Amino acid sequence: MENEYDVLFDAFDLDGIHLDNRVGLAPMTRTSATADGRATEQMKRYYAKFARGGFSFLVTEGTYPDETYSQGYDDQPGLANESHVEAWREVTDAVHDEGAPIFAQLMHAGALSQGNRYVEETVGPSAVEPKGEQLELYGGSGEFATPKEMTKAEMDEAREGFVEAARRADEAGFDGVEIHGANGYLLDQFLTEYTNERDDEYGGSVENRIRYHTEVVEAVQDAVPEEFVVGVRISQSKVNDPDYRWSGGEDDAEVVFGALDEAGADFLHVTEEDITTPAFDSGPTLAELADEYATVPVIANGGLGDPEAATRAVESHGADLVAQATSALANPDWPNRVAEGRAPDEFDFGEILQPDATIGDAEVPAESE
Repeated sequence: MENEYDVLFDAFDLDGIHLDNRVGLAPMTRTSATADGRATEQMKRYYAKFARGGFSFLVTEGTYPDETYSQGYDDQPGLANESHVEAWREVTDAVHDEGAPIFAQLMHAGALSQGNRYVEETVGPSAVEPKGEQLELYGGSGEFATPKEMTKAEMDEAREGFVEAARRADEAGFDGVEIHGANGYLLDQFLTEYTNERDDEYGGSVENRIRYHTEVVEAVQDAVPEEFVVGVRISQSKVNDPDYRWSGGEDDAEVVFGALDEAGADFLHVTEEDITTPAFDSGPTLAELADEYATVPVIANGGLGDPEAATRAVESHGADLVAQATSALANPDWPNRVAEGRAPDEFDFGEILQPDATIGDAEVPAESE
C-alpha cells in the first residue's frame, strides 16, 4: 500500500554510508553522563532504542572535546580522554547492533559554558557577555560570565581539541562526527557579529568570521580516515538568542555554506525553530540556501515532527535528510510509526523535559525489550 510519506523512506547514501531512510535523530543535550563525562548504561539503552525505532542515523548530544574550556554543562558526556572512549564504545556497539550508524556531535561551549569541571573561566572570540541567562533546564541560573578573549594559541589548542576528539570518536566506533557550529556555542560565536569584535583575520567580514569553522573542518578531515564522515551543524538562532538572523541575509548564507563546502564538510545540518519558514523576512528557507550554495547533502531540523512537514522539507525545501528532536522523544519509533501509517504522538514538554532535561527512567526501556 502506497504511503503519502514514501519519500521519507527512500534509501540514501551519506558519503558512503547506506541509510535505510531519510529520517535521523537530532542531537539533544540530556546531561545524563557521569560527573567525569563518561557515557552510561542508561545512555546506551537510550540511543539504541532510536535505532530500533527505525531512525536511519543518530547524532549524539553535544560532547565536549577537551579538558580545558569546552565543557558546557555538568554531567555532559565528553570525548576528551580514553575513559570516555571506552564508555562510548558500549553505546556505538549497541546502536550498530540495531543496524544504524551513529555520529558524535563535538561541541565547544565557549562563552555559553555554565558547568565545567576543568576550569572556572570561560572563553570566546571576544570579551562580550552573552545575551540572556543560563539554562535552568541544564542546571544553570543567572547571567552568563563575560568570557576571556581567546588568544591565537588558545584557538589553536581548541582546534586541536576537535581533532583529537574526532580521532577518539573513530576509536570509539562512531561512523563520523558532527562539528557543532550552531546555536550560539563557540564556533557560532566567531560567526556572530555582536560576539566577535576581533580586528584580526577572524573578525569583521563574514568571510573572516566563518574562517574558524572552516579551519576546524579542514583539520578534522585531515586527521581521520577517508570513510569517516565529518559534518557541520549550522543555525542562525541561538539557545540564548532565538531571534538572531545573519545581517547580510542571503549574501551571508552564500559565503557561509560555500566556505563550509569548500572546507570539506561531508554534510550540512541546518536547524531553526521551524526550518520550513523563510530564513529571512521572505524567500528561501535555510535548508534551501544550504542546498543552493553547497554541493553536499543537507540535513534539516526544526518543526518537522508532522510527517507532512518532514515530507515537504525533502520534496520542496532543499533537504536531503530530516532529523527529529522533540518528536523523537515523544516517538522513539517515529520512522516505524509513520511508515506503518500511524500518527505520531504530540510532544509534551512538561512531561518529558521537566524539571530538567536528563534522561528519565521512563524513556529507557529495559534491556530485554
